[in-house]
Amino acid sequence: MSAGSQPQASASTEAWIRAQAVPFAVFIGFNLLLQIFASFFGSSNPAAPWWRHWPEQWLYPLQTVACLWLLACRWKYYDFRWSAKWCLVGVVFGAVGIGFWLLPTLAYDRLGLSGQTEGWQKWLGLASRTKGFNPAEAFGDGTPAYWAALVMRFVRAVVVVALVEEIFWRSFLMRFVMDWEGDYWKRPFGQASWKSYAIVTGLFMVAHSPTDYAGALVYGSLTYLLCIWSKNLGACVVMHAVANLIMGLFAVGYGKYGLW
Repeated sequence: MSAGSQPQASASTEAWIRAQAVPFAVFIGFNLLLQIFASFFGSSNPAAPWWRHWPEQWLYPLQTVACLWLLACRWKYYDFRWSAKWCLVGVVFGAVGIGFWLLPTLAYDRLGLSGQTEGWQKWLGLASRTKGFNPAEAFGDGTPAYWAALVMRFVRAVVVVALVEEIFWRSFLMRFVMDWEGDYWKRPFGQASWKSYAIVTGLFMVAHSPTDYAGALVYGSLTYLLCIWSKNLGACVVMHAVANLIMGLFAVGYGKYGLW
């Protein structure tokens, strides 16, 4: 490599790193903005305007558009390696993984529980999960605004979350934690390591609410298994997309809005 080409290579590496991390950082930033807005400007007063009472109904669409734009601008830096075989495997893993995630709230209903649980039931996440993102509360059931909010919510969960999180957790962080002082970006995708499994899966868990810790542990472990087995980022994205699609349909169909 000539001396004159070194800055170009460095700039390319920095661009790759930003492409992996910036969309996730912006996504998390919007989540923090939602908490800040709800704390200082939100209102539980029924007479308050909808944008104060349900700030997620306008912040989530903004988050979705912003992240889609960031992903589109950096698309060339993502090596999905789409494969029909591994996409199909991703579908199966996604269905199984989200099944474990939904199991606690199904058990809550099956056991006839009510209120907040304690002990092992609380640790496993047994809860009603009925309070959460419900556009019918803000706009009325079946209105154009309701359908617009619901469609954007599915785009956020199935497309944006699946891409942003898998690019960050699998393509970036799994490499970074294995060799953060070296050229971690040169490591092959899906390289197995107990260290990366523990750190990435642990962080994936704590990125969710405590109620979801048990489900996130199982789901995160299955995603890690798929990652090191397939060596295919596209399969991990498909798994996440299918899982979130099923979860969204389940949440809307059974009133379990607290799941998303």
